[in-house]
Amino acid sequence: MVTYQDGKKILVTPISAEDLKDIHIGDIIYLSGSLTTCRDVAHRRVVEEGREIPVDVRNNAILHAGPIIRPLENDKFEMVSVGPTTSMRMEKFEYEFVKTTGVRVIVGKGGMKENTANACRDFGCIHCVIPAGNAVVAACCVEEIECAEWRDLGMPETLWNCRVKEFGPLIVSIDAEGRNYFEEKKIEYNERKEAQIAKISAQVGFIK
Repeated sequence: MVTYQDGKKILVTPISAEDLKDIHIGDIIYLSGSLTTCRDVAHRRVVEEGREIPVDVRNNAILHAGPIIRPLENDKFEMVSVGPTTSMRMEKFEYEFVKTTGVRVIVGKGGMKENTANACRDFGCIHCVIPAGNAVVAACCVEEIECAEWRDLGMPETLWNCRVKEFGPLIVSIDAEGRNYFEEKKIEYNERKEAQIAKISAQVGFIK
């Protein structure tokens, strides 16, 4: 569902396709509820090896990240730092991953391309970026690590299933219509660049 608090738009898991209809590229949102770290090897296991993901991410969220975790007693853990990793590494897997798992929100760093945009459009999900350099701040939004799966992959690749509160800010880079903020801005910026190059060239054309 979607809630509003102190001017913030907050997505609360579980999330439906209907919840995403009024969320568009460039919007700033926050996430509360279930968030699972999930990056390269976990994507390969699901997509290439056909393994069932051991954390239920359907209608929930994943984060492309390799966090730093502090082990506690009684098989409990504490989130120390959780900075996003480059989402583009998961681009080739993301369509099948979304189709298979039913994830609704993907969070990472940097833009993604057609594979992910098509998944967002076809299956009703979104991709968001969280500003880099805020790994410790992001960790403060993690209320509890509820479980850890595929621990054989090591700390960065383990599926750390977390309960988060107002995790963000998240900038929507691909919405459920498949619009891609990064790709649209590239076109806009290139058009501006060409106009400025022409303007500057006319002014300095006398220089040999």
